[in-house]
Amino acid sequence: MIDSTPAVRELNDRFRATFVGGRVVVTPGVHALEADVKRRLLAKIQSFDAFAPENDPYGEHDFGAVELDGERFLFKIDYFDPLLQSQSIDTADPMMTTRVLTIMRADEY
Repeated sequence: MIDSTPAVRELNDRFRATFVGGRVVVTPGVHALEADVKRRLLAKIQSFDAFAPENDPYGEHDFGAVELDGERFLFKIDYFDPLLQSQSIDTADPMMTTRVLTIMRADEY
């Protein structure tokens, strides 16, 4: 069996860094932030590279946590079919997968 982890990781990194290739969703707590705070939070998530076994046990770069102005925020990438009706059957194939990046305050988890 072929290990698809490197392909998934590359697709996740590209999506997270550019927000292109999927959908970005924010929770009500993030939506309520002031525009400047949201802008800085999004930039921090796009530049995030502190992946380690503790926060990335499968090596797919699909979860992370950042601190901003003393508050903790989380992001998570989930994988859906192109119509967003069920889970993707092949997360390494961008034609079969719509990535959804959810950004939330840690207290909303």
